Amino acid sequence: MNNRCKRCLLPAAVPGSDLDAEGVCAFCREERGPREREAERERQSFERDLEATLAAARGKARYDALVCLSGGKDSLYLLYRLKVDYGLKLLAFTTDFNIPPIAWGNIRQALSRLDIDHLVYRPSEAFYRKLLRHLLSHQEERGAVYTVSYVYAPLFEGDALAHAMALNIPLVLAGYSPGQPERERMVYEFDPRLIAETDWTPPALRHAGLFDEDELSRFWNPVAHAKGNDYPRYIAPLHAWDYAQDQIMEMVYEKGLVARKRHANPILSNYPINWLLMYSDLRSFGYNPYAPEFAGLIREGKASLRYWRLMSPIVDFLIRNRLGPAKEVSRSLAWLGMKPEELRITMPRGAYDPPYPAPAAAAQAV
Repeated sequence: MNNRCKRCLLPAAVPGSDLDAEGVCAFCREERGPREREAERERQSFERDLEATLAAARGKARYDALVCLSGGKDSLYLLYRLKVDYGLKLLAFTTDFNIPPIAWGNIRQALSRLDIDHLVYRPSEAFYRKLLRHLLSHQEERGAVYTVSYVYAPLFEGDALAHAMALNIPLVLAGYSPGQPERERMVYEFDPRLIAETDWTPPALRHAGLFDEDELSRFWNPVAHAKGNDYPRYIAPLHAWDYAQDQIMEMVYEKGLVARKRHANPILSNYPINWLLMYSDLRSFGYNPYAPEFAGLIREGKASLRYWRLMSPIVDFLIRNRLGPAKEVSRSLAWLGMKPEELRITMPRGAYDPPYPAPAAAAQAV
């Protein structure tokens, strides 16, 4: 039996994949018509809300929106569309941690091409090193990518919210692609109650006894930013627009936002620490932790089956052997002062999750 679904490349080791004798996973065997129609209705509802929201944001402050800019293809595409197609006054915002040289080059080129103001926030490297060491040696049961991403992504998101509030910017817009982050956290928009009422400090960090109150205060907590109900909305426009990964990679190159076509490749422009996270999860689970996400995009026609059929095994080979761009595995281990055997799952599922609002009451666009 094949070890990946022949239609979407979902690894057989992923829980629930259930490959049949034909090499087709359970998700590809589902009847797609009703699910696809419901997904399109949801997307269209988000699109209507986004159009109204962007129109209403104009002129409320010096900037209409703060746009999170990492230098990857999706954030570049988002920045271009908001500036060129919508004519918004934007402030690009980058948290300067672990961004690779290719992504910095993309950022500089895109900002010069689009003539957009840029704010860079540079947090304490010592804190991030301490945080990552702890998280990687105390992963929750879903592994390194989940553990680290869902602790340090909220740090970046909180940084963006805090700076938007300080500048009275009504919107924070991020380049999350469909499927990012998990639906429990966000679909199109963070539940406003998550911003206005919820302390994002991970419970397991608070109870670890390693971090003082100043360090824990780096996480978003509305108590520290109280301004009545005047909180920015935090929206992912790519959840509202038609999304095609290959087309976006082509577009950002054609529009001159990157110097070379390969600079739009997510394999090269992602955070270097991500190679170590994938390495850890490949050791723990036997499959790339991003494979389910990309399989979902392939099933929805938003990513190329041909491209990822070729690239997936190459990427995994490089990671396991710490070759090519995956030499970052060794560099990250050295930077953290860690050995591979220290990469451990020791915490229960959800140990780092803040208390999310009940889904039934979530204030998503309808």
